[in-house]
Amino acid sequence: MNRFVATLLCAACLASSAQAGGPIVVVEEPEPEVTEEAPSSRGWLPWLVVPLFVCLVMCGPDEE
Repeated sequence: MNRFVATLLCAACLASSAQAGGPIVVVEEPEPEVTEEAPSSRGWLPWLVVPLFVCLVMCGPDEE
């Protein structure tokens, strides 16, 4: 009986470590590229052009 329990205990220890998991694969992620964009005035352009256009239309030469 003692031998049977020892065999079962040995088999249980070997089986649990054998099925504990697969190999660990470490994948290195590529380093992100940080690029600086040139400053742009595209965001301000409508704020400058629209009032100028409205002023030209409203304050233009009067036809008398």
